[in-house]
Amino acid sequence: MRSPRTRHVLRTGLLVLAIDGVVGASPQQPLVFSSHVQAVLVDALVTQNGRPVSGLTAADFEVRDNGVLQTIDLLDAANLPINAVLALDTSASTAGARLRNLTAATDALLDGLRPVDRAALTTFSDVVSPRVPLTPDLESIRGALRSIRPNGETAALDGIYAALTATLAETGRSLLVICTDGQDTRSWLDPDELVAAARRSNAVIDVVATGSARRWPVLRNLTDATGGRTIAVESSAQIRTQFESVLSEFRSRYVLTFVPTGVAEDGFHQLDVRVHGNRFVVAARPGYVSGGSAAN
Repeated sequence: MRSPRTRHVLRTGLLVLAIDGVVGASPQQPLVFSSHVQAVLVDALVTQNGRPVSGLTAADFEVRDNGVLQTIDLLDAANLPINAVLALDTSASTAGARLRNLTAATDALLDGLRPVDRAALTTFSDVVSPRVPLTPDLESIRGALRSIRPNGETAALDGIYAALTATLAETGRSLLVICTDGQDTRSWLDPDELVAAARRSNAVIDVVATGSARRWPVLRNLTDATGGRTIAVESSAQIRTQFESVLSEFRSRYVLTFVPTGVAEDGFHQLDVRVHGNRFVVAARPGYVSGGSAAN
């Protein structure tokens, strides 16, 4: 049964982004989004030789919005709460050791959260189950995961979308962690609709992929749209290490904010985030959508 029309308002730092959409729409009734941006927040990961770089200031960064240089501020990321949203594949193929490894990985990620942080859990198989909304009660996440009995196919696109909505209307920084061992077999949503939703959110999406999911380009499109990473692992035994790495890396990101100046309000804005000099690699979302345009 399809969900009714919903309205969400995302508030992260100084960003206010209103999103309208139809959850579970058919291909004949695509999702429609509209947004209004008052200020833009960008999570940026800066690395050198594959390692996060610390100690940078706002003066070290250069941000261009549609080619126009912007005046930026650097927020204190250490004082911003984290919303860690988990979207986990619990289809039949995850039974046994895979589920045990996934549970251990989730425990490790939850262990890394602070009292000020929150977590949420959505699982997907034949159906999408938003099991636990964002909460500081991490034991409820652990309990829900241990009650799962894997079965059915993989509605990955619908499950990821449902998890993404958990980041809306929330303060703090949002990290969406997706783990799946297969490609989608059951969803209503089109991949392009999901990627468009990710571009309009303010979450960083990281994916840990095993099995055939390692070869599914949709996952990389999602992470590229938000400045996150797709991590392919050979064995489910490696998921725990990657979950820990995802959280540690997210904590090392810089949080930049600016009020768009000198650019048109509506439409897709291309972002170019750099650090002065050529020594560093910067990973950040490639853009954002402003105004009433639904352009991708």
